[in-house]
Order: sequence, then structure tokens, then C-alpha cells
Amino acid sequence: MSNTITSDIEVDVPIRTAYEQWTQFESFPEYLSGVDEVTQLDDATTHWIVDVGGVRREFDARIIDQVPDDHIAWRSLNEVAHEGRVSFRPGSDGGTRVELSMQWEPEGFIEKAGAALHVDDMVVKHDLKRFKDFIEGRHTPTGAWRGEIHDGRTAVAATGAPAATPDSATSPSAAGYPQPRAEDVRGEDPDLRI
Repeated sequence: MSNTITSDIEVDVPIRTAYEQWTQFESFPEYLSGVDEVTQLDDATTHWIVDVGGVRREFDARIIDQVPDDHIAWRSLNEVAHEGRVSFRPGSDGGTRVELSMQWEPEGFIEKAGAALHVDDMVVKHDLKRFKDFIEGRHTPTGAWRGEIHDGRTAVAATGAPAATPDSATSPSAAGYPQPRAEDVRGEDPDLRI
């Protein structure tokens, strides 16, 4: 039986700031408990290593729909059944309401017990609070990606190049994947995409 969680929080930063931070998947372990590592494989695919209640899981997830400053929706690609959507809406006084909905299939005793006791709901609320503290403490995202994804593929402009906005954090590469700008790179390693 699948487990569904919905939660929301208001953060005191503009929509663009909240959205751009959420595109930085490799920073998730800084504010999402249970997430040990996220690796960005390409524009739409991430590899996750999570540890929830002592149960370690690895899985790949694909972004199936992403529109800047509006939403990101994803779905797992392998045996771990997981999908979700995060939306960004205007909040009060120029802030942002972050709305998160996730659905997954708990496996094993620990995950099923956690779902039955609604521990997962509390963890998600706590993690959204940690995201709020993180982005409000910085007031600026750690990076940004302004591309769009539809049906699991990066939107392509009429020229065949990935679609980009004038302030996009990407430029077409020879392989067809956008490359990070200098400000999208953590530390001094130019090969580390976030």
C-alpha cells in the first residue's frame, strides 16, 4: 500500500530564490534528513543514496516535468517506488509557499511501521523547516538551473539547442546537455555540477 505525504511551508525569500535552491539537488543532504547523497547524472536524472531508520537505499529518479519558478515533478526509475512534486506559489510579503507532495511504497517492517505511525509526515515537516532555515539564512541560492523539462526530456528550442531563458544557468554543450555556469559549481572543482 502506498504512502502519500503532503506538506507546505512559507519561506521568506522570493519564489525565484526558493525554486533555484530546489534545483540544486546535490545540496539536499544539507537540509533533508535521511538523504546521504544526491548525484546529478544529467539534466533530468539524479542518483540518490538515502538512509531511513537504518535502511539504506539507492535509486535513480527522473524529473518528468519542471517549469522554472513553478514546479518540479519526479518519479523513481527502478525498484524503489517513489514520486513527488514540489510547487512554488506566492506567499505573504513577497515570500514563497513551498508545497510538497510525495508518494512511495514502504518496504520492510521499519518503513511500514514509520508510515503507519505517521513518522514520515513529521520528518517531511521537519525537513521543510530545515529548508526554510537554510535558504532564509543564505538569502541566495547555492546555484540555479533555469531549463524546462517536459515528459522527462529537456525542452528543446526550434534550433535544436536546449531551451534557455535570457538568464538561464545553461548553455548548449556538444553533447546536448547544458553545462553549469561558474556560479553553479560548488567549490573550485569546475567538473562538479550541482
